[in-house]
Amino acid sequence: MADIKYEIVEQIGVLSESAKGWTKELNKISWNGGEPKYDIRDWAPEHEKMGKGVTLTHNEAEKLSALLKGNL
Repeated sequence: MADIKYEIVEQIGVLSESAKGWTKELNKISWNGGEPKYDIRDWAPEHEKMGKGVTLTHNEAEKLSALLKGNL
C-alpha cells in the first residue's frame, strides 16, 4: 500500500477520549498535499497512529452542521 501523507492544518477539537488514551477528533487535514478538508477520526495519543474516519469538504461540513442543528 502506498504511503499516505497528511498534515493536520488545524486541530479544531476533541469529541471524546477512550480509556486507552485515543481521542476522536475534528481536524482540518491536508491529504497528500491537497486542499485541507474536515476530518473526524480516532487518533493515538501522539498522532502516531490513526483509525478509520470520515473526511468532509467545506460544503459537506456545512450541510452536516445544518442537519445536526435541525435534529438536536
